[in-house]
Amino acid sequence: MHVVTKAALGTVGAGLGVLGWASLVERNAFRLRRVSVPVLPPGSPPVRVLHISDLHLLPRQRWRAKWVKELASLDPDLVVDTGDNLASYDAVPAVLDAFEWLLDRRGVFVLGSNDYFGPSLKNPLRYLWHRGPAPERAPSTRLPVESLVSGLTDRGWVELTNRRASLQAQGMRIDFVGVDDPHLRYDRLDLVRGPASPEATLTIGVTHAPYQRVLDTFVADGAGLVIAGHTHGGQVCVPWYGALVTNCDIDPGRVKGLSRWWVGAGHGHGAPVAPSSAAPDDAAWLHVSAGLGTSPAAPVRLACRPEATLLTLVARQPSGEADSELVGRLR
Repeated sequence: MHVVTKAALGTVGAGLGVLGWASLVERNAFRLRRVSVPVLPPGSPPVRVLHISDLHLLPRQRWRAKWVKELASLDPDLVVDTGDNLASYDAVPAVLDAFEWLLDRRGVFVLGSNDYFGPSLKNPLRYLWHRGPAPERAPSTRLPVESLVSGLTDRGWVELTNRRASLQAQGMRIDFVGVDDPHLRYDRLDLVRGPASPEATLTIGVTHAPYQRVLDTFVADGAGLVIAGHTHGGQVCVPWYGALVTNCDIDPGRVKGLSRWWVGAGHGHGAPVAPSSAAPDDAAWLHVSAGLGTSPAAPVRLACRPEATLLTLVARQPSGEADSELVGRLR
């Protein structure tokens, strides 16, 4: 066999192997990450927050629903769902069933674009150069988002669609401020702006897509923690390098996991991105979930496993004492 032919066949075989891994194995290799976040006053008891995002559930995906249902065994104090739960018109009952046991816990949620509209085919190369909100949508299936919202709120979860709310956890008042999906330009920051209440132990900002305008507003108003999803962690990443895209305007270094955010951390107007290691002492914490699912139109993950995260909110170190181990792990 000619050497060129061998090389071509080898390349095709390797490509098919990677595609098989990404579509059949890794996208179903769910994992739970555990992260401690020092955002509470000294002496506070820990608060366990389960962050779930981007479920993109189809009714036939029973294995994913079962994995999510069993997360209730973690016994979190609070659940935060950052949207994109649906992947088809008939998925609402399956989502509510997956959340059945978690709905017995206190929870809050925001919506993502795929809670409003069904999936559609897109040019994957667009993600390499487009970092802003979604362009005007072509006609697509309008999903029964009202049924999803009523199903969640009827069980006690609090909707944060351009709203504020307060919940109790471990005897402390935790305030939440949320927006509708910034990727669709549905966010109404004018409705939720305002300084954090001094009566709250902590204020948490919640958004589906972590656009800089939303992060800056939350942090400027005093949120100590911001929780988001949407990015899928880059979804198709380069092994030992990381994400190439974020599907919004944050930098790839913050595409998933825990980082720091402050006004001026992001790029824009010619300014470079500031890494978390450059964060001022009063910077907020940002957690972005890589999510649990994928759009049915792009059912692959590479070097980016699907995940949920158990965030343990813990007391801050006394003034002047840095948590060097945690800071060293941030980008």
